[in-house]
Amino acid sequence: MPGKDDNPIILAFSGGLDTSFCVPWLKEHYGREVVTATINTGGLSPADVSALEDRALALGAAEHVLVDARQDFFDTVIRFLIAGNVLRGNAYPLCVGAERGLQAARLADVAAARGATTVAHGCTAAGNDQVRFEVALRTLSPGLEVLAPVRDNSWVREEQLAYLADNGLPLPAQGSDYSINRGLWGVTIGGKETLTSQRSIPESAWVVSADAFTDPAAASEHTLEFDAGVPVALDGEASGPVELIERLDELSGRYGIGRGIHLGDTVLGTKGRVAFEAPAAITLIAAHRELEKLVLSAQQARIKDSVAAVYGDLVHEGKQLDLACRDIEALLVSSQQRVTGSVGFRLSPGNLFVTGVDSPFSLLAATRGVYGEAAGEWSPADALGYSRILSLAGSLQTRAGEGDAP
Repeated sequence: MPGKDDNPIILAFSGGLDTSFCVPWLKEHYGREVVTATINTGGLSPADVSALEDRALALGAAEHVLVDARQDFFDTVIRFLIAGNVLRGNAYPLCVGAERGLQAARLADVAAARGATTVAHGCTAAGNDQVRFEVALRTLSPGLEVLAPVRDNSWVREEQLAYLADNGLPLPAQGSDYSINRGLWGVTIGGKETLTSQRSIPESAWVVSADAFTDPAAASEHTLEFDAGVPVALDGEASGPVELIERLDELSGRYGIGRGIHLGDTVLGTKGRVAFEAPAAITLIAAHRELEKLVLSAQQARIKDSVAAVYGDLVHEGKQLDLACRDIEALLVSSQQRVTGSVGFRLSPGNLFVTGVDSPFSLLAATRGVYGEAAGEWSPADALGYSRILSLAGSLQTRAGEGDAP
C-alpha cells in the first residue's frame, strides 16, 4: 500500500526498462514526486549522461541527480580488489556488482540531502543486485523505507513495456538480445547462451573487444608502474587511477584481453553464468600479482591470499560495509607498503604476457646468491645439513611404517 509520507522517493536510475518503468509507476501508485539518481561508477560517456537526464525527466521525474563516484569506487573498493588480486572462481574480477554497496551509500546520501525517507530500486527477484542494494541500505540507514516495485510485484518485461506505451512514455532502446552492464571495472553480458553452461556468446555480442580478432592489432610492449600497490603510470605517463583504468581498458580491449565467461554461485545460492570483459582489471591484476611475487615473502603472500578470498566473497554478496571488510582492508594496505615498481608486459591478440618486473624492494636482488648457480648466503655443508633436517619427518614416518623403530 502507498506510504503516508509526502517527501520524494529517491530512485536508483540506470535508464533501462526496469528503472524507466519505476518512475511513472511510483508516481502513480504513491502519489509522490520521484527523484532519479544515477551513481556513476564508470562506463558512462558524456552523451550517456545527457541521455539519462533527458529520459528521466521525460518519464516524469521531478529532478535527476548525477553523482560521479568513480574515484570513490576506486578508493573504497577497486584498490583492495587489486591489492588482493581478487578473481572470483579464479577468473572473474567482480566486474559489475562490486559497486552496488557504494551506489547504495550514495543513494542514501541523496535521500538524506532532500529529507527523503524512501528510496527505490528496479532490481528483480532473480538476481544478485536486489540483495546487494538492500543489505547495504539497511546497514547504512535502517530507518529508510526501501521499495522494489519490479521484484515485489513480479512485473515482467512485456507488462512494463505495455505500461509505458499505454501512458505515452518513451520506451528504452529495444532490439538487443543481450543484457549489458558496464562500469569502471568491466562489462557483463547476459544472453540466451549464458542461461545454460554449454556455449559462449557470439563474437558480435562482445562490447569492448568487438574487433579484437576480426581486425587484430599488432603486438605491442607496455609498462605499468605501481606505488604501494596503486597503479600510477601507464607507459611512463603518470595519471590518476580512474583515468589509467579507462586508458588501459581501451588499450587491452583492442587485443581481446579480459574476455571470459564466469560460472559460479550467486548470492541466492543458485548457479549463475555471465560473460564478461575486463581488459583493465585482468591486466592490472596480472601485473600486480607478478610485482608482489618479487617483493612479498611467502608468508605474506599466503596470509594475504587467504583473506583476499574472503574479501572477494563479502564484496560479491554486498557486504562490504561489514566491519570485517575494514579489518581485511587494513591488512591489505599493510601488505602493499613495498609493492612499488614497474611491470613490463606484451599484448597480442588474446594474449597478455608479463615480460619482467623491477622494484627497489626486490627480494630477488637482495640475495647474494644466484638461483641454481651459486649459494652465496650459505655453504655446501649448510645446504647438506638443511636437507637432512628437512627430510627428518619423512624419514621417521618411513621408519615407523616399516616397523624399524628403535
